[in-house]
Amino acid sequence: MKRTDLLTPLGIFIGMTAMIAAVYLNAAGQGELTDFLQVTSVLIVLGGLSAALFINFSLEDMKMLPRVMKEAFQTRTHNLQGLIDTFVDLSTKARREGLLALEAGLEDVEDPFIEKGVLLAVDGIEPDIIKDIMMAEVVAMEERHRKGRVILEKSAEYAPAWGMIGTLVGLVLMLQNLEDPSTLGPNMAIALLTTLYGTLLANLVFTPMAHKLMLSTEEEVFVKQIIIEGVIGVQSGQNPKVLEEKLSAFLPDRMKVEEEEQEEQVE
Repeated sequence: MKRTDLLTPLGIFIGMTAMIAAVYLNAAGQGELTDFLQVTSVLIVLGGLSAALFINFSLEDMKMLPRVMKEAFQTRTHNLQGLIDTFVDLSTKARREGLLALEAGLEDVEDPFIEKGVLLAVDGIEPDIIKDIMMAEVVAMEERHRKGRVILEKSAEYAPAWGMIGTLVGLVLMLQNLEDPSTLGPNMAIALLTTLYGTLLANLVFTPMAHKLMLSTEEEVFVKQIIIEGVIGVQSGQNPKVLEEKLSAFLPDRMKVEEEEQEEQVE
């Protein structure tokens, strides 16, 4: 189940607040916060970054960017114990009533990946073939996620580079007008602020988002591996208790301890 992840906007807010607070405290009596707002620097970084992405990716890839960034503001919750219980129930039903009986109860299964696996098992397909089919879907999912994530990763590479290009532009302008002291400050501001903007975008937005999406993909792959093992266990007619023990090996130690404590309380 997807839900809004408050940590992503909170992290960006904390980062920006800390930087603004540091600037304000050090600029008190010496300057204004508006001194750190430079339209020319913004145009160089964002314009250059957009141009580089347009060259690097196709139009279809770029259409994915809003959806990919939206995913960074969402998180998936996985009830691993509930997932294991589902397969224990399926295994119990299969041993009592046969595999064909599982098809009738699939309307209660919300995960289409579980439904697909169970239907393959009901059709009598060999376990190795079921595993190959389901792993192919996992690989395809990983590739789709990678293609979306690589846009953010490239953005994290290009943003500081364009910040450096803006720095070079500012330095050239400054050196060309050394005879006019009034231009040194604005040109130096362009030189430094473009690097600041590019580095800030890379390290506060693009790189953290890309890494968060990578962790999300790894977690989703992990859950699908549990599902595949569960489907194979049900198809091969494993004892429900054995299947539960096998799938419980995927649980984090913390969840295992909680489960043991709950069993002790029941006893």
